[in-house]
Amino acid sequence: MIRNGDICNKIRSLFPNIGECGTDMNIKFDIDLNSWVVDLKKDQHHLKTYIDANDVDSCLIGGKCIGLGIEVAQLQDNIKKV
Repeated sequence: MIRNGDICNKIRSLFPNIGECGTDMNIKFDIDLNSWVVDLKKDQHHLKTYIDANDVDSCLIGGKCIGLGIEVAQLQDNIKKV
């Protein structure tokens, strides 16, 4: 079973400057959308992205992190602009 801490640690391994888990970034599962929600914080701003559960599974289990990487890269880029 994949946990939000596992996802956060993987994201931090791909994007070391993204911030700390639980402080700058929170992750939770949205059962209705079958997606993981990544909430990134910068100062008083919050931006979220939804990553399909299959993309997360593919990354954490299969080592293919393209979908997750693209979504988080866009999120990180967008929060730098606010």
